Amino acid sequence: MTRDSSSREAAEQRVRAIFEESARVKRAFAAEAADAVARAAEIVAGSFRNGGRVLLFGNGGSASDAQHLAAEWCGRLSRERAALPALALTANTSDLTALGNDYGFDRVFARLVEAHGRAGDVAIAISTSGNSPNVLAAVVAARAGGLHTIALAGRDGGKLAPLVDLALVVPSDDTQRIQESHIAIGHALVELVDAALFPDA
Repeated sequence: MTRDSSSREAAEQRVRAIFEESARVKRAFAAEAADAVARAAEIVAGSFRNGGRVLLFGNGGSASDAQHLAAEWCGRLSRERAALPALALTANTSDLTALGNDYGFDRVFARLVEAHGRAGDVAIAISTSGNSPNVLAAVVAARAGGLHTIALAGRDGGKLAPLVDLALVVPSDDTQRIQESHIAIGHALVELVDAALFPDA
């Protein structure tokens, strides 16, 4: 075996291990928390039915997940249906930089929740560690404003899990695997909400 082929074989084995671990984490989450995802979908669908909206926020990869899921509701996932009002608080750089400059980075999402959130809306907080200060502050603001609160977290849920109405905690300490599960959870959530609100679509 040549050095190149040996290196490629090692890389292929690593790829298989990555995918197997990702699948294992998702299976473990589903076994523990499928009912919690179903309850989260009921909360979101109920808010949409009553004229509410969903606000999503997080940092880094979680910011991307917030934008991804907001786009699925404003656009569509797999069925044609009416647009649903979802807003990623991570998407407006003018908001984020102005608020970060004036109030500090720890307050950027809280201030946006105060601006856009109304009682009966849903705040979805995304944090792999569950300990991001700006995410925690936003959840406190959401609860004060009468919003329903849902968390996507990992590890032990951190400080975030006990702050929210419903915590969806991925049972892993690996940030990559947690993020992969978060987007799978998000897709399941959107699909369940679509089915509840648009059963004939």
